[in-house]
Amino acid sequence: MTAAHRPIASDAARAQDVFPAGSNGEFNIPPELSIVVDRGEGCRLWDMTGREFVDFSMGWGSVLPGHARREVVEAATRQAAKGSNFAHVNRPALELAEEIKRLSPASRRVRFCASGTEATMYCQRLARAFTGRPLILKFEGAYHGANEIGVTSLFPQRLKDFPAPDPSSAGIAPVVNDQVIVAPYNDLPTTEAIVAAHADRLAGVIVEPLQRCTPPRPGFLAGLRAACDRHGVLLLFDEVVTGFRLAYGGAQELYGVVPDLVAYGKALGGGFPIGAFGGRQEIMDWVREDRLGRDDYVWTASTLGGNPVSTAAALAALAIYRRPETYPHLRELGQYLREGMRRVLEERQHRAQVIGDGPLAQVVFTADPVFDYRSTRRGDGAKGRALMLGLFRRGIFLNPMGTKLYLSLAHDRTDCDRFLDRLGDALGDL
Repeated sequence: MTAAHRPIASDAARAQDVFPAGSNGEFNIPPELSIVVDRGEGCRLWDMTGREFVDFSMGWGSVLPGHARREVVEAATRQAAKGSNFAHVNRPALELAEEIKRLSPASRRVRFCASGTEATMYCQRLARAFTGRPLILKFEGAYHGANEIGVTSLFPQRLKDFPAPDPSSAGIAPVVNDQVIVAPYNDLPTTEAIVAAHADRLAGVIVEPLQRCTPPRPGFLAGLRAACDRHGVLLLFDEVVTGFRLAYGGAQELYGVVPDLVAYGKALGGGFPIGAFGGRQEIMDWVREDRLGRDDYVWTASTLGGNPVSTAAALAALAIYRRPETYPHLRELGQYLREGMRRVLEERQHRAQVIGDGPLAQVVFTADPVFDYRSTRRGDGAKGRALMLGLFRRGIFLNPMGTKLYLSLAHDRTDCDRFLDRLGDALGDL
């Protein structure tokens, strides 16, 4: 059969043919619902058939300004005409690093990389080198990028006794068992005990200040800071999600706790790929290349880190975030959506918890409070997935794995009301 006479496959079928499960990762969508996105504008997406969706994923939170935001597009376009990558310090990268230093009390020195995965990995490496200790403590259910420790104990099905780790993925090197210990998020006494018991081998504690969509209990982050200080352990904030989303200064500003090292990504780039990490000068100086060959040198480099297109886009995004209306809008809209979800769930007589902070929300089908991975896991996951797929069928674009919903600066109450209407319809199908 010649190419001209072959049947034309649908876009979704083409995706199924070249991508495992028809996706580039994480979006576990049944083949019959599979789509291929053609374009986005504001908080809307259109697939290649022309079908419109209201986007509540927003590039997993990376497109906080909204899709194709004019200021971001223009900044990136102007810079692309001047060169897309130099693998060296350039004007927009320098200006962006200076702004990160200004807004982040943790970041006295900064380096760029290409993603949040790289940023968290480098923070862990620096912590080990600076302290001379091998262990990193993370919290069960936390995601710190696709690096080995980032996915360890991410969604363990075998609930081991703390602090034993679970790989959560095939292919994780066994050596990780000797590099990571695990604690329950929001349980300060248990975490303090684990830190004290392993202090002589513990380099750092890495935490999502807002873990997935679960807020920290009052005093939890400050307690972590104090425990780390008592034992000479570094505190690492993974602000890939919380950075520039909860406040301009991220979780450091909102919760009033300053870490020793911090990782950024997602919203920093305004939709363009970026990663950054920063920390105290005496720690960050370990990456200086004039130390090459010495015991106090940590190798870090990134071909696309700090590329001028992404950093120009980031500068445009940060200029938007600095506007006085930005964070009141995001906080108000997030509260409006979460309260609306609670109301619709109650009206439909479904017992569930709606969690989140700022412009983030998640529903967990359980009558009990949700405060960590295990309390979330006790929820009815099958029911949650059915709800997410029901919303997807109704033109709400989201991740059916149901981890969180992202709002952006392009959303308004009308978009939330549209979501809530379809939430009620989807709940009626359960």
